[in-house]
Amino acid sequence: MTPAERLRARLLPLLGGGVALAYSGGVDSATLLAFLAALRRERPFPLLALTFRSPLQRTGEAAEAAALARTLGVPWRAVEANPLARPDIAANPPDRCYRCKRFLLAALRAEAAGHAALLDGTNADDRRADDRPGLRALDELGVRSPLAEAGLSKADVRALARELGLPGPDRPAAPCLATRIPFGEPLTEARLRRAEAAEAALRALLPEADDLRLRDRFPEARLELPPPALPPTPARHAALLAALAPLGFRSLALAPLHPRPPTLEAGRSGAV
Repeated sequence: MTPAERLRARLLPLLGGGVALAYSGGVDSATLLAFLAALRRERPFPLLALTFRSPLQRTGEAAEAAALARTLGVPWRAVEANPLARPDIAANPPDRCYRCKRFLLAALRAEAAGHAALLDGTNADDRRADDRPGLRALDELGVRSPLAEAGLSKADVRALARELGLPGPDRPAAPCLATRIPFGEPLTEARLRRAEAAEAALRALLPEADDLRLRDRFPEARLELPPPALPPTPARHAALLAALAPLGFRSLALAPLHPRPPTLEAGRSGAV
């Protein structure tokens, strides 16, 4: 069976009671939503896309997700939730992702009332990773991950996105802004917005970089880029630091980009 056939086989038994999808607008959840929309054209069933709107998301992320849902003809709703109102999450402990995911999914489940199946866009590669504590929250709350259940890897999902004609099938992942802050350092909306603004300033100066991350070790910024995109000249390094200066950063370290660098999230001991 092809990846699309395996996914269809996983989804068909779930459709009768209605489906709500935790939908960020990223490649995985957008591909799953487009696939569900195609199935709904074959056999009508209740379908609802739900997108979190919280301080942990990049500005405009929910609006972008809503636009694609409208294009696909799928009902969409924003779920307002503020994890920073929870002291145990705002303290940014090592299990922050689990606590936050559980908090957000509980809010989403309440919004999904009337839809028997609650789905998310976790893929098979995510399930094989050993550094995804948020997955435990999915299991505890009974959220189904049909991409993972059907064995679709990230490469499979990107290929399916291209087949479905979705925009940006190869765009990089966009993890929540809390990942820019080392564990143990409190999360505040001001700090998250600063990290977002700093990353946007760097992206403007590095249009050739397919992906990058700004890690906030204030007053130091750590810029992570996929090799070989590391800026090679002192002049370019100085220009990047100058772009960050209005936000208060006084130094800039460079490092290769890794999907989830353990040294950053464990604290400052792994600083470059």
